[in-house]
Amino acid sequence: MKTIWQKIALAGVSLAALTAAASAGTVRVTVAEYSSKTGPYFAEAEKAFEAANPGIDIQFEVVPWDNLLQKLTTDIAGGSNADLSIIGTRWLVDFVQQGVAAPLDEYITPEFKGRFIDTFLTPSIMDGKTYGLPIAASARAMYYNKSLFEKAGVSEPPKTWAELTDTAKKISALGDGVYGFGLQGKEIETDVYFYYAMWSYGGEIVEADGTSGLDSQAAIDAAKLYKALIDEGATEPGVTSYNREDVQNLFKQGKIGMMMTAPFLSGQIKAEAPDLQYGVAPIPAGPNGDQGTYGVTDSIILFENSQNKAEAWKFLDFLFSTEWRVKFTVNEGFLPVQKEEAADPHFVNDADLKVFASLLPNARFAPVIAGWEEIAEKTSNALQSIYLGQGEVEATLKAAAAEANTVLGK
Repeated sequence: MKTIWQKIALAGVSLAALTAAASAGTVRVTVAEYSSKTGPYFAEAEKAFEAANPGIDIQFEVVPWDNLLQKLTTDIAGGSNADLSIIGTRWLVDFVQQGVAAPLDEYITPEFKGRFIDTFLTPSIMDGKTYGLPIAASARAMYYNKSLFEKAGVSEPPKTWAELTDTAKKISALGDGVYGFGLQGKEIETDVYFYYAMWSYGGEIVEADGTSGLDSQAAIDAAKLYKALIDEGATEPGVTSYNREDVQNLFKQGKIGMMMTAPFLSGQIKAEAPDLQYGVAPIPAGPNGDQGTYGVTDSIILFENSQNKAEAWKFLDFLFSTEWRVKFTVNEGFLPVQKEEAADPHFVNDADLKVFASLLPNARFAPVIAGWEEIAEKTSNALQSIYLGQGEVEATLKAAAAEANTVLGK
């Protein structure tokens, strides 16, 4: 299976030679849609920036996350890409290797760099050059339904996977359409939902020797754990029919006892299910006490073929002022990426966000490697086979590891 970048290369497209289709003074921005608030935020930012910068026209397009990577590669191949775009930081290495992303160092002053929390800026730095800025950041934690816990006779959130299994069974036994553990089984981050357990069992996505960790004992044990939860009725039925948003919706409806997801669910609960009694706790530890969470950054990049780099940078500087960062992060329910942003009372006083922030020292990021999206897809496909009972755990993971090693060049 060829990656989208390989397909572009085979088509004979010279990415570095493409010219962005934009008139002088116009900055086009491709925006990932995080929520219903994303478009209005950028519309407000556009209006404020243009008022302060006559002669620069901002044009933005909001694109659903599931379609974003395909749209970007199609636009790049056709020479019609924007000047700036939000991307998953995990894609950045491919963009850099193909000469698509422009380094930003000539624009970054010490003052500007000093605004950022290093944990979130570092993933966008490659070979000593900064190719992106962290537009969004989050970690993952466990949400739990306090009312269901009380009905099941459970007094506190589980600290280990063994305790989670026991609690999930008790909640599912309540019946009435409620289930103990919400398990994602399709679309973006299906692989990530598996890593929560795999990391807790001591596993790594990529081993120290550069090979896939999907065939490790930790991965096998984690997959068996999830499969047992499914088989014993401790999850919602038909997990491969549920993406992240689907599971979150079940939680907001009070039908799920526990699930793992990002800070933004807290904001959704407050707005959509204000009477839901819930808590946020760390992801459970494995048998040896290992514990980990998924750290995520999305970056905004400047395309190498942009004809309006100076104007585009001016807009980036505006977006990363404290006022506009706080507005964006509060709207979307993310973690702050800048120091002054983090000092805002909204973040200082939010009990849920404090739990997520406390997990950052143990956060793990998707490997910054070429072909990562292809490996993630192969992992998700293998997990779906296991969840559906269409493949034995060990054999399925070993086959997926072999495919991943091909992508890794091992």
